[in-house]
Amino acid sequence: MTSPDPTPSPQADGAESPPPSAPVPAVAREFSHLDRSGNFQMVDVGDKPISVRTATASGVISMQRDTFNLIRDNGLKKGDVIPVARLAGIQAAKRTAELVPLCHPLQLSGIEVRVSLEESLPGCRVEGFVRTTAQTGVEMEALTAVSVALLTIYDMAKAVDRTMVISEIVLREKRGGTKGDFTAGL
Repeated sequence: MTSPDPTPSPQADGAESPPPSAPVPAVAREFSHLDRSGNFQMVDVGDKPISVRTATASGVISMQRDTFNLIRDNGLKKGDVIPVARLAGIQAAKRTAELVPLCHPLQLSGIEVRVSLEESLPGCRVEGFVRTTAQTGVEMEALTAVSVALLTIYDMAKAVDRTMVISEIVLREKRGGTKGDFTAGL
């Protein structure tokens, strides 16, 4: 008689699952996107109450002074950077569930993306505000809006400045939901 093979068996998606006798990983008890065996799952929000939920995120892109001046003066060959970045952020928020594998698709009731020039960086600050009435929050949508708006600024200015740095992407605030409100202590 041979003992069972302790090697984990591959799952349909190619990932390996732990053997059935393995203890429940500590992270599975802490993260809702993991089941009791440590496998990824999309969280079931069906029993959560529907409520108004909002989220605010922000981030910055720093650049050379000449690049900042070109953006400010609308002097880049690709066009006016700020409205294009705003539109890209809005579009990205609406497509977050297609980009983030375990994120729920949501009907968003409001998206606002602000891009401001900051002489002190020099560079741009992007803020994203997202709202919905749903069973789950919109933090990922706000963060995605900011991230893609910043990437769009980089894309439009990279021909003149490849030293730009995207940083400080952060959730600033979230409101609504069963876990309550959150404000970053930045």
